[in-house]
Amino acid sequence: MMSPTFSLSCMSNWLCPLHFPERSLAPPSVTSVGQDESIGRIAIRNDHVLRNNSPVLQQNGLPPLVSALKASAEQNVASFHFPGHNRGRAAPASLTRLIGTRPFVHDLPELPELDNLFCPQGPILEAQTEAAKLFGSSQTWFLVGGTTCGIQAAIMATCSPGEFLILPRNSHISAISALVLSGAVPKYIVPDYENDWDIAGGVTPLQVLKAIQELEMEGKKAAAVFITSPTYHALQQGADLTVQSTHKVLCSLTQSSMLHMSGNIVDKEKISRCLQTLQSTSPSYLLLASLDAARAQLSESPDVVFNQAMALAYEAKCMLKRIPGISVLENSSFPTFPAIDPLRLTVGFWKVGLSGYEADEILYGDYGVVCELVGNKSITYAFNLGTCRDHVQRLLSGIKHLAATYVTIQQPEERVLTVHAPFDDKITSLIPRDAFFASKRKVTIKESIGEISGELICPYPPGIPVLIPGEVITKKAVDYLLHVRSKGGDITGASDPLLSSIVVCNV
Repeated sequence: MMSPTFSLSCMSNWLCPLHFPERSLAPPSVTSVGQDESIGRIAIRNDHVLRNNSPVLQQNGLPPLVSALKASAEQNVASFHFPGHNRGRAAPASLTRLIGTRPFVHDLPELPELDNLFCPQGPILEAQTEAAKLFGSSQTWFLVGGTTCGIQAAIMATCSPGEFLILPRNSHISAISALVLSGAVPKYIVPDYENDWDIAGGVTPLQVLKAIQELEMEGKKAAAVFITSPTYHALQQGADLTVQSTHKVLCSLTQSSMLHMSGNIVDKEKISRCLQTLQSTSPSYLLLASLDAARAQLSESPDVVFNQAMALAYEAKCMLKRIPGISVLENSSFPTFPAIDPLRLTVGFWKVGLSGYEADEILYGDYGVVCELVGNKSITYAFNLGTCRDHVQRLLSGIKHLAATYVTIQQPEERVLTVHAPFDDKITSLIPRDAFFASKRKVTIKESIGEISGELICPYPPGIPVLIPGEVITKKAVDYLLHVRSKGGDITGASDPLLSSIVVCNV
């Protein structure tokens, strides 16, 4: 029986519950594209997935949920319901001076005419159905807890306690929290690692097959495979579940995402139950309506909507490659993967003697350039539908001046040449759930080496854990974390943000 595969739309993260035919070792389809460094991005190869359906609009020309929210907010009613600002009448003045009262007027609860997120029969159902048609899924759920809750629901719905989940070791922290919630046992795949960039790539179908075979040789079987992929068409590649961060590249509000299902391997009722467990019982209709609006916006011209943003990104990449001392991430950095998200521009600064953190501080402070992701050796800039030429010019001008300044006064720093990721030699002593609930103690950073980590510690962004609860702490991991912190990076998850101590399990 085959197991499900799921993807997280990071653009996509996708999951395939593995249901194998008898003794079959064929892996689920895996997208062979490089992994985006941060969760929840949406890539551009949408022409094979997006349906050119005529958008369903209400008589007022608005998408169904947007229309319902508008009509409800415009009613002349005596309101005796939550939220406490009472349709903006008691909205805090400090915030209304910033954004006005209209967001409060439309910040409504689950009124009958607005439908129920956990049992949709009206405009939410219609909006989700239209999204499913557009993205080519058999069913779509709207998420108000971000892609995080979608990942957690996907893993909880496909992996029972004690069952194995195959996933990349550089998965986002939301996948690790899902292991704690589900009790699943991780079977990690160590991805390709590019030392010059300090970036881990994606995983290949052969790596997935190897993980499946290794489990089978031990008399075990994977319940699902979890992959992070920056493409719209994960569903076309065999994913059973895809979690899409709609707010990242499309234009819905922050914290709003979608979960798409393909086929019928996964129990959709179980997905719904998991989402009801994880999501708020008071969902924001502003977030929900923004998902409907983003879907309608995309459906107007799905084949060309990203053309301008992609052209600007390509132009910027060409210009940056001409600047001495500046490196630009290209396909050649990860030869086993045929594509890099064209809306992500990753720029390296090590040849001018700067870390990504140092370069970002200069570009933000002196030029007002705000990036998407800062890394140890690079910065990633996200292009989207709102990217304008003036801002691209400011970015290029800032990097050009930075390079000209620092290439003349600093020599590139000596790099410690390694060929492995900082997590490639990890040993898992406890599954994440057992480590999460184990009794713990705090030890100094030096004393922690060889102990079992009781914390999930990672540089953020991008939120890729260097230490996961249950793993044996290595000197390599400690050195890497201290190095990132010395370069100005933020370390999250540690009870001691200075990293003078680490919480370990009493085992």
